[in-house]
Amino acid sequence: MRKIEVCCSSLYEAREAEAGGAIRIELCGAIACGGVTPSYGVIRSIVEAGLNLDINVLIRPREGGFCYTAEEIEAMCRDIEFCREVGVSGVVIGALTAEGDIDIEACRRMVQAAGDISITFHRAFDVCRQPQQALEQIISLGCHRLLTSGCQSTAERGAELIAELVEQVAGRIIVMPGAGIRPSNIAKIEKITRAAEFHSTAREDNIDCAYANEAVDFSAYPERKGILPLSSRSVVLQLVNDII
Repeated sequence: MRKIEVCCSSLYEAREAEAGGAIRIELCGAIACGGVTPSYGVIRSIVEAGLNLDINVLIRPREGGFCYTAEEIEAMCRDIEFCREVGVSGVVIGALTAEGDIDIEACRRMVQAAGDISITFHRAFDVCRQPQQALEQIISLGCHRLLTSGCQSTAERGAELIAELVEQVAGRIIVMPGAGIRPSNIAKIEKITRAAEFHSTAREDNIDCAYANEAVDFSAYPERKGILPLSSRSVVLQLVNDII
């Protein structure tokens, strides 16, 4: 059985991930834009549900890039402190300088705010300037895990670099492939990368609402108006058990 982390944004999806056999969720909002920090209410409701999996929370104050102002860094540290106090398993962080390097000082502050909970460095890594050097800095910061697509749009495309990163770390940190991982390609990615954990939204399309005002649209992708993708236990089961 594979170790699967499911990216989800609600208690419903968290329960689907649990039912499918995931070991962990990455909880975030606005997945369509790469994810932002979920609301305090969502975080608390999932922690209090007593699910049999780890709960990691994405710390990202807005969409866009990963170069943050002092005010944004302060807000992220406060979000981390709340997450730690409410009892989550870990947080997912990342920050870059304007030059495309790891923002060591910003990340150090977030690591300190996290205390003894688990820390994953997110896909800000995938847009950094020197991935091998950045990886050593991430390890030095005390992060426990790196989520990466191998600096490509999907983990399948970046699988060769991910394999190099897995070899580079030599067990010092978990390198977890993510982005575009599906039941149809996870075995290939696993074989190339030799990774031990994988990250997926594990989603299936659902009908958002039977009624729609065609004159108004709030969707990130207009061509998918009325479609609500949600993490599905059946997809998680396929990922965990290598069922296509």
